[in-house]
Amino acid sequence: MTTHNQFKFLPGNPSDKTDFNTAQYLIFTADKILVEFIHEKPVLFFQRLPFNASEVRVSSEYLGLVNEKACFTVNIEEDLPTFENFEWVTLRSLITTVEKELFLMLSKARQINFWAENNRFCGKCGTPTESVPSEKAKSCPKCNAIFYPNIYPAIIVAIEKEGKILLAHAKRFKENFYSVLAGFLEVGESFEDCLRREVYEEVGIQVKNINYFGSQAWAFPSSMMVGFTAEWDSGEIQVDDDEISHADWYAPDELPLTPGEYSIAGQLISWFVHKHKKEA
Repeated sequence: MTTHNQFKFLPGNPSDKTDFNTAQYLIFTADKILVEFIHEKPVLFFQRLPFNASEVRVSSEYLGLVNEKACFTVNIEEDLPTFENFEWVTLRSLITTVEKELFLMLSKARQINFWAENNRFCGKCGTPTESVPSEKAKSCPKCNAIFYPNIYPAIIVAIEKEGKILLAHAKRFKENFYSVLAGFLEVGESFEDCLRREVYEEVGIQVKNINYFGSQAWAFPSSMMVGFTAEWDSGEIQVDDDEISHADWYAPDELPLTPGEYSIAGQLISWFVHKHKKEA
């Protein structure tokens, strides 16, 4: 096994020059990854599979080069096997454990697994698909349909009103955990259209002065979060009571429990706090 010291990732597709004799593997099952903890640090890359591949239903996809060695993401497509001295951990649990660059690569691996799982058969004729060597794609040998990795775009927004930020408690959140509003893009919408619709549907207010903030790939399951800032324009908070249980305006010094800066939600909230500290 190898550790992630001096981690360097170069995504790509295999070529005639790719050396598979020194390949390394990341091993997943759904949203969990196989880990060995050495001195409390997670070791994630395997130089060989710790199981007999012929006895376990698996799939694998090439990721690129990690520290100049070929790397594959492996997905076990059945109940969790147990391996002595190893532990299955959720990908989310590694957010604050490993460096940002490594977590982004693990997220990419999980998203590729998710895409491969859902495109094992052609969506047009049902024939088993095949990997396309030159790009991240699956092709149908019968009808020639091509299937590329799925990405689900979504907006996420920090809304201000009189020096306060709008935070909401979703029903799926733990007690006292709040975040900014987010929602998935619908067919035919611009990101700005989506933002206005989601905000109105979830909390019943109108917004103005929408500005782009940044973006983040998010592997749960395979989203692209596009962040914005906006200002309250009109309306009183009325939660939809479907996804949101409570929402309110919070000053920088009275925030409830919120996401860390590993996520774009946390970055938006941090932006708001720092902005108003400068103005104070």
